[in-house]
Amino acid sequence: MPDLARAVRERFAVRKHATMATVRRDGAPRISGTEVELGDDLTIGSMAGARKAADLLRDGRVAIHSPTVDPESEAVWAGEAKVAGVARHVRTGDDGAVFFAVDVTEVVLTGLGTPPDHLVIESWHEGRGYARVERR
Repeated sequence: MPDLARAVRERFAVRKHATMATVRRDGAPRISGTEVELGDDLTIGSMAGARKAADLLRDGRVAIHSPTVDPESEAVWAGEAKVAGVARHVRTGDDGAVFFAVDVTEVVLTGLGTPPDHLVIESWHEGRGYARVERR
């Protein structure tokens, strides 16, 4: 889905910091800020000793929400992107920083339709493929 991938990359490129959800030891969610690198893989890093790195090393399930930008008006909202998957440890830096690649299992792109009076939600899920839904 090259068009969906391009649009998701654009949403993640609007700002530097995204929001990530991991699973705590007790099963509760943990929300953390993160920086995402979108190359051939989706990669994230964490400072040495960070709780989010400990979460991912124990349970790799992760969801990441793109940075958001407040629109000048409701009619020009650029939308948002979300990805979910399983993070796998790829390396530890000399300073103890921990780096992960995310095996993406779900992508969701939400934006305004034309005319901008409804939402368009595009998604891709591993095993189900692509879907598009319009909500008014």
